[in-house]
Amino acid sequence: MAPFLQDRRPFQFAELDNWLNAHRVTEIECLVPDLTGVARGKILPREKFTEDRGMRLPEVVVAMSVTGEYPDQGPYFDVVSRNDADMHLVADPTTVRIVPWAADPTAQVIHDCYDRDGRLVPFAPRAVLRRVCELFDRKGWIPVVAPELEFYLVARNTDPDQPLRSPIGRSGRAETSRQAYSIDAVNEFDPLFEDVYDYCEKMELNVDTLIHEVGAGQMEINFFHSAPLALADEVFLFKRTVREAALRHDMYATFMAKPIAGEPGSAMHVHQSLVSRDSERNLFSNEDGTPSQEFYWYIGGLQKYIPAAMALFAPYVNSYRRLARFTAAPINIQWGVDNRTVGIRSPVSTPRARRVENRVIGADANPYVALAATLACGLLGIEQRIEPTEECKGSAYQSAFELPRSLGEAVSLLRAEQDLAEVLGKEFLTVYTEIKDLEHEEFMRVISPWEREHLLLHV
Repeated sequence: MAPFLQDRRPFQFAELDNWLNAHRVTEIECLVPDLTGVARGKILPREKFTEDRGMRLPEVVVAMSVTGEYPDQGPYFDVVSRNDADMHLVADPTTVRIVPWAADPTAQVIHDCYDRDGRLVPFAPRAVLRRVCELFDRKGWIPVVAPELEFYLVARNTDPDQPLRSPIGRSGRAETSRQAYSIDAVNEFDPLFEDVYDYCEKMELNVDTLIHEVGAGQMEINFFHSAPLALADEVFLFKRTVREAALRHDMYATFMAKPIAGEPGSAMHVHQSLVSRDSERNLFSNEDGTPSQEFYWYIGGLQKYIPAAMALFAPYVNSYRRLARFTAAPINIQWGVDNRTVGIRSPVSTPRARRVENRVIGADANPYVALAATLACGLLGIEQRIEPTEECKGSAYQSAFELPRSLGEAVSLLRAEQDLAEVLGKEFLTVYTEIKDLEHEEFMRVISPWEREHLLLHV
């Protein structure tokens, strides 16, 4: 065991061992979320897990592209070791959960990544969110968030050249029209969702409402509000859970931002507010119930910094297909009360529950990175006392585009934004932007069907 781990959270580890004993666990899935949100790590026998409190993985494991690549040269290696150095992984005992679909008693535990000197690896997504939450903690503020996560159920598709199709439900038919909020359309997939809720209950995931969204086969799950790190963990685990359940029912669950042409994209709307640690008061409301200056400054921060943060909220080339006019997705940073056409919405609520909803974030975003980034934008708004624009009371779809239109443009804006770098960490943004450049270059080497169809014989 590394010296810096010997005295780390001994009581929590004792509780973890007791939990593993009580559930007669024989195997442990040791998980680390990478930049993409993929679960990396190792599967260990129970005895090995207990002996090795700090297992190791190469640093690049959490800093790869969605295709598993990393740069050959450049600023990336100013942060990541050229020598393929190890990280020390330390279990967070508060994240232990059973793996309900495993044949043998198996637990899953999310780990934090440390370097050899005991410091959190700055480009690991969980560390980035911890960093931002600590900034709020120093001010005596507690961020509260509640994600709403959209996704599609689609028929199995093993050929990436073929478009995705809606899956067959209990009726023996696939959806061919939009069924927003339809109870019967959700019931078409009752056996699947019974498994999903059963798995979530066994994993103690605090999921709330399930609804059918606008698109054919598009669903949404809401999470109860909680602390950012705990909810990022839950979204991370929920994605694994839904994918696994869907496979067991001969279909796929996808969190691509725009998986099907002609259908709306999938978002991860994030409701957020701040509570004073001392008074337990919602900082977005004054004592008389009116919106506070912090409420408006928070919105101002989102408006100023969301365009530069778009590569964090919309991390892939596909993400920008979702952000189109009149497609139930925002195209700008207007804000409004009870207005779903804007990028920044304030739902109707009591003063105690007053909150801001960031509607820009895609379902494909890494939940740790997305929560860290949206909280960072709001924090900067309060610190700089940024006033928002006038409230948008009409349709924001009629307004001009105010968001980057491509991943390349978004990465350039993010790389140039020094305020976000100070909050999220320069090392993280260096690694992140280098990886996104690499992904964009890989995509540009692919010729699409549209190009063959329209350019082959016409230009």
